[in-house]
Amino acid sequence: MKLRLGLVLLLATSLAAERRVIFPPGVKPVGPYSPGILAGDFLYVSGQGARRLDGQMPASFDEQVTQCLENVKTIVEAAGLTMEHVVYTQVYLDNRANYEAMSSAFARYFPRNPPARATVGVAHLPTDTPVEINAVAVRDLAMKKPIVPAGDPKPVAFTPGMLAGDRLYISGSAGRGPDGKIPAEPGEQVERSLDRFHQVLTAAGMDFPNVVFVNPYLTSQVPMEVMNRSYAKRFEFGNTPGRATIQVSWLAHDANITFTGVAVRDLSKRRAVRPKNMPPSPTASPCVFAGDTFYCSAKSAFIPGPNSGIYSDDVETQVRQTMRNLLDGLEEAGLDFSHVVASNVYLDNLEEFGKMNGIYAKFFSTAPPARTTVAPLAPVERKRDAAGHSPMVEQISIIAVADH
Repeated sequence: MKLRLGLVLLLATSLAAERRVIFPPGVKPVGPYSPGILAGDFLYVSGQGARRLDGQMPASFDEQVTQCLENVKTIVEAAGLTMEHVVYTQVYLDNRANYEAMSSAFARYFPRNPPARATVGVAHLPTDTPVEINAVAVRDLAMKKPIVPAGDPKPVAFTPGMLAGDRLYISGSAGRGPDGKIPAEPGEQVERSLDRFHQVLTAAGMDFPNVVFVNPYLTSQVPMEVMNRSYAKRFEFGNTPGRATIQVSWLAHDANITFTGVAVRDLSKRRAVRPKNMPPSPTASPCVFAGDTFYCSAKSAFIPGPNSGIYSDDVETQVRQTMRNLLDGLEEAGLDFSHVVASNVYLDNLEEFGKMNGIYAKFFSTAPPARTTVAPLAPVERKRDAAGHSPMVEQISIIAVADH
């Protein structure tokens, strides 16, 4: 009996060790999130701004983006890894004029096999930082393999796709025409972007059915229905990837839409999960497993079913309903918020950052996940429509990891 109990305790300790909080000395998060979470083979790094440990902001943008990458590096190295272990990043900029300087800094920090990357132009970032960068790193460098479609130039600041074992991270895929330019017509932009996304998948020996999560980032120049019409044709109805569709302020190189995402090589490890209160969708599954990793679509305070809609313009009430909606997906898979390792919070107004944090924190009784928070657009007018629906003022997507 004692031997059996000892084995049980050893197993529990081993499982617990697979999810470890990375908290470098001196780092002071401005909200309820962990700087990094090491879960299984992957490290998830919270969005890092440009402030130094003492809270001071460097003077020039070159210094700011360098400090931002140094902050990422501090967390990566605290986990026992190096910047070469980074396989994917998301970069948020509040000024398109800073794009080239940001890319130059990336080339310095990732001189060999740079990670896949998505770059997004947003309206505002926390603590008035001009740049925020999050990251995913792989524990074992032997699992890392760059994916470059035939005919592409040698990657400099980012790689089109990065394999990390069985998982493929795909860079933002802005679609260009045969002349190398962004097409003028929105529908053609969507098609070209999806073609580029598919080109990276194909170079990795995969196809659209392998995709588990997609971030379509689009500006106001691409109507949502135009994007959805093309997007739905690429995926199996009811078995689509998880998705967080975010309208943003701008995208690099005058693009108006880009797709970035994650795929899994082994289709037997891919499983879509749909709570019973949600009908099948042609554009997004609520959540999708990639092995032990659970990618959940961005949720808002939208109440499903009869009389559906958002019925409060208060950010605190909306966050409560959003977390309830996310929990539906987690529970359908036998998980809960303790399994969440990373989240992305899209907030309408960063002046409500504290209010959002107050509600968000209540859903994590232990160490909260890594997190990135941005305001993609200028705040909306909070005016109800004729049906009594309020505008959406926040969205949250999550990544969770199941116990082995």
